[in-house]
Amino acid sequence: MKSNPATQAAIDLTAVAIGGTVCVLTGQPFDTVKVKMQTFPGLYKSLTYCCLKTYSQVGFRGFYKGTGPARTASVAENSVLFMCYGFCQQLVRKVVGLDKQENLSELQSATAGSFASAFAALTRCPTEHVKCLLRAMYELEMSGKITKSQNTVWSVVKSILRKDGFLGFYHGLSRTLLQEVPGYFFFFGGYELSRSFFASGRSKEELGPVPLMVSGGVVGICLWLVIYPVDCIKSRIHVLSMSGKQVGFMGTLVSIVKNEGIAALYFEMKAIMTRAFPANGSLFLTYEYRRRRRMSQVEAY
Repeated sequence: MKSNPATQAAIDLTAVAIGGTVCVLTGQPFDTVKVKMQTFPGLYKSLTYCCLKTYSQVGFRGFYKGTGPARTASVAENSVLFMCYGFCQQLVRKVVGLDKQENLSELQSATAGSFASAFAALTRCPTEHVKCLLRAMYELEMSGKITKSQNTVWSVVKSILRKDGFLGFYHGLSRTLLQEVPGYFFFFGGYELSRSFFASGRSKEELGPVPLMVSGGVVGICLWLVIYPVDCIKSRIHVLSMSGKQVGFMGTLVSIVKNEGIAALYFEMKAIMTRAFPANGSLFLTYEYRRRRRMSQVEAY
């Protein structure tokens, strides 16, 4: 029995909610270090030093600062992303004249993923803003830009609402779109290309855990190679806004390049590259197996 679009969307949402949680728990420490090094390059000269310093300052829990917003962001964004990806795949099929059950090419899958990411950005932008601020709280507190009482999720949310209202959560939406749309073109296109490589003429649904994990890990690295410079600028802007400074994308870009050099946009990519493989590999592995299980249950029913 073929599942209808609504059933498929529900299956995708369930699979991605679980996969997104696994992704956050796997990659959160590396993501925390990434934000600290992007935002305070003068304080942290290397990945190892940043890890040791973070541990000495606030202990192991410091690596999981902002896990709540991060988990919310990951589950919300990925749920919307994969659900919209399914709908966008059908839209692409309609545009190019394919049957509803026909497989898309890697290029067509990449295009569908790119379209879907625009919708996911609407859920990512607010939580990303809060998440970045929470990860930089210790440094902002030590520099005197905030007080200890402001070092909570609710304090950050209230500060954003007080300064800019509800629309303040969408400050930087254009930057998020600039990051997401091209990034997820390579993300989904690369994933399908990698699965095709491992399948070697077989059905992609027959792939085991290792090829799925590797495929997810590789495209996670590809994604960050594309979006890292924009993410670096975005992290700076989020944190500067907490201290009262309102700066634009181009102004921040020019300031970084002028004062720190263009290499600063790629400063210590090791943190996010180390995170990308296990986090995205876990995301896709969990997603695929959960999706297959749910599909089997629906078809059996």
